[in-house]
Amino acid sequence: MANQIGDFFKSYPHDQAVKGISEHIKKFWDPRMLKQIYAIIQQPDHGLRPNSLEALQILAKSDPHAHTDLEASG
Repeated sequence: MANQIGDFFKSYPHDQAVKGISEHIKKFWDPRMLKQIYAIIQQPDHGLRPNSLEALQILAKSDPHAHTDLEASG
């Protein structure tokens, strides 16, 4: 689903796309979905496209409930 959101923003400049993806996910995804995706982004085979991954990493770093170790993954 994160990649589908990213596809919507693929014609946008990079920074606007990442911001748009991040804002959409933050606004519409419930905490359970976020918890699951934060675990997924730490896996080497996460399957996310670069803009979607970057947006989720930004969200995870700013979410006090993320409980992720993103420092090691980038």
